[in-house]
Amino acid sequence: MDQWLKTIPSRIGYYLAGFVDGEGSFNLSVRKGEGYRYGWQLGLSFNVSQRDKTNLYLLKRYLGCGRIKTRRDGLNSFVVENFNSLKERVIPFFEQFSFLSSRTKTNFSIFRKIVFLMDKKEHLNPGGFNKIIYFREMLNEGRGRKRKYNLKDVNFTQRKSSETIRRNPETNQDMI
Repeated sequence: MDQWLKTIPSRIGYYLAGFVDGEGSFNLSVRKGEGYRYGWQLGLSFNVSQRDKTNLYLLKRYLGCGRIKTRRDGLNSFVVENFNSLKERVIPFFEQFSFLSSRTKTNFSIFRKIVFLMDKKEHLNPGGFNKIIYFREMLNEGRGRKRKYNLKDVNFTQRKSSETIRRNPETNQDMI
């Protein structure tokens, strides 16, 4: 167990996990753009939105990362988008202080798989990128989920199969 996790009182850890179980969200956004590898950028995030900031400040304090944003309508959000913070803080925290609802357990498990695939740089090759997009389709199913781009929009291997992929011999990475 990470040293910082040992400093979190279990009653606080499980309280925060229960709060996130009901109010939190694990997300993978997809943005289209010419400057991105394969024309798409992936953005991971964990967030919790609430009018009262108290629990959001507790999350920020005990996770040791993230930021709190306030919208004009008064809704506050605790957001973690930094990849290392997601990997080294958010995931270990919720592995230690687990969820009770099957919906949040499932979403966290899928999110965790995506983070580990991206940590292994799988998003930088076509097969891994498509696997991540496939997992994204299972993330946050139901509840009026709205997405600008879905699996059929982002599956680039079908659209760009004629495009030549060259490898840079110095870095052994794809150049498109």
